[in-house]
Amino acid sequence: MTGPRLGRAPAVLLVPAVVGVALLVVPLATLVLATPWRTLPEHLGSQVVREALAITALSSLLTVVACVLLGTPLAWLLARVDFRGRRVVRALVLVPLVLPPVVAGVALVTALGRSGLVGQHLPFTLPYTTSGVVVAHTFVSLPFYVLAVEGALRTHGASYDVVAATLGADRWTAFRRVTLPLALPGVLAGSALAWARSLGEFGATITFAGNYPGTTQTMPSLIYVALNSDPTVARTLSLILLVLSVGVLVLLRERWAVGR
Repeated sequence: MTGPRLGRAPAVLLVPAVVGVALLVVPLATLVLATPWRTLPEHLGSQVVREALAITALSSLLTVVACVLLGTPLAWLLARVDFRGRRVVRALVLVPLVLPPVVAGVALVTALGRSGLVGQHLPFTLPYTTSGVVVAHTFVSLPFYVLAVEGALRTHGASYDVVAATLGADRWTAFRRVTLPLALPGVLAGSALAWARSLGEFGATITFAGNYPGTTQTMPSLIYVALNSDPTVARTLSLILLVLSVGVLVLLRERWAVGR
């Protein structure tokens, strides 16, 4: 038995929806069509591109590691521990999501720069180093990871933790053997999101770490430089990041494809 027919979609909703799809799809399609595929191997083989790819790969991988090590306990704290000021802490964690990237870079310089509040007391230098790239990427990527893991933790609730406690497990044991395995899908999704955010990071990186080939020049920074000197190369490099971004969507398809 079928339900009542809803009728055709009204044009007042359909037309803006189609325009929205076109706005998102057409630029990506033109990028693919305008890319000189014949010169792609040549550009990928250049030393500058290989160095930028290596730095991007290394920094994004280390960013994911940092997000897992720092963000998993933070997400657990926000989801499982009821403490005064929790809403304030969560709001502060989410600020980098809406903060302009350049402002994020300025904030990092103010805190961790050579004369920054914290940086002046460090025995090492972060700005204009590969480590500085990782710090900038972690700063902007961590909120994505925390949101994903906290959501996974809240989905299952604390009932399993309570059961583990009644069986004699302390909170650390319950976290390792119960909470974390249940939140593993969120950990994987958060890691993919953090990795994707790291791949595309530009503003905070170039402000805090600079744009030095072989040291701090990532793919987005190289694309920006190439766009001013050789737009053809910029389109080719942009296509590489587009392919990587689509790969992230493929990895997350099981988490987002809820309407199948």
